[in-house]
Amino acid sequence: MALSLEEKKAVVAEVAEVAASAHSAIAAEYIGLDVEKMTRLRAKARESAVYMRVVKNSLARRALEGTRFECMNDSLTGPLILAFSREDPGAVARVISDFTKETDKLVVKVVSIGGKLLAPDDIKRLANMPTKEQAIALLMAVMKAPINKFARTLNEVPGKLARTIAAIRDQKQQAG
Repeated sequence: MALSLEEKKAVVAEVAEVAASAHSAIAAEYIGLDVEKMTRLRAKARESAVYMRVVKNSLARRALEGTRFECMNDSLTGPLILAFSREDPGAVARVISDFTKETDKLVVKVVSIGGKLLAPDDIKRLANMPTKEQAIALLMAVMKAPINKFARTLNEVPGKLARTIAAIRDQKQQAG
């Protein structure tokens, strides 16, 4: 069913708005993907705060103009599904790469993060990026490590003194 001009404008505006605030994007070819699997993919995307939409390539190109993902325009060919990560840069890659393990019908064609075009194989690297919570936890662990080491060092001084006194006492008891 063909879209009217107003519907096309609405689609372009919606995709452009999402692309303007997204951290990363993936375009994947979905030839042969049945409705049941597509529905599961969309449900997983919603759970991960990933915007996913099948858009005509000409409309997608217009929507991506003026955004960080304009670099994807030349690669948009064939039937593609666009997916944008709104909160976590790696979320879209995790959703797509997990789904590609289930089926070979979804083929990643374009990967972009922060306005840089990546090779489709780089989806694994993007998927392995830590989430915001994981990154904060890693940062806190790194910041906490020197303080912990300093506290252990300070605690070692009285401990060493106590062990030395105990050793002298044991030595005197054996001698006397």
